[in-house]
Amino acid sequence: MKIGIVDGQGGGIGRTIVEKLRKSAVITEVIALGTNSTATMSMLKAGASAGATGENAIVVNAKKMDIIVGPMAILVANAMMGEITPKIAEAIGDSRAIKLLIPVNRCGLMIPGLPELKLNDWIDYTVNEILNRCQEG
Repeated sequence: MKIGIVDGQGGGIGRTIVEKLRKSAVITEVIALGTNSTATMSMLKAGASAGATGENAIVVNAKKMDIIVGPMAILVANAMMGEITPKIAEAIGDSRAIKLLIPVNRCGLMIPGLPELKLNDWIDYTVNEILNRCQEG
C-alpha cells in the first residue's frame, strides 16, 4: 500500500507520522510529499521511503497513493500560509486515495463536535487508522 504524507512549513506533523509508522512492520512504502524542501527533508530523515517537493510533485503523486495523510488544511486552497495551492487541494480532493485528515484547528478550519484532543493524540489515532487499513489490505 502506498501512503502519501502531505505536510508543509517545518514538516513536524508529517515527521511524527512517519516516525510512528516506521515503528510498525506493516508499512512498506511511505512517500513524503512536502510543500517545501524543509518539510520533505524532515519526513525523509524520519524514515520515509521517498520524497518529493512542491506543487507538481504533489499533484502527480496524489493519484498514485492508496492513502493520503495530512492536516485537514491540505484540502483547502491557499491554506498553510499559502503553501497549499489550488492545484494541490484539487489533486488531493480528486484522488481516489482514502484521505485521513488530522483536525488541526488552524487556518480558520474547525469541525464542530470533535473532542478537544492534543495534536499527538490525533496523530496516534491517525497512525492506528493507517495500520488498520493496511492490515485489511
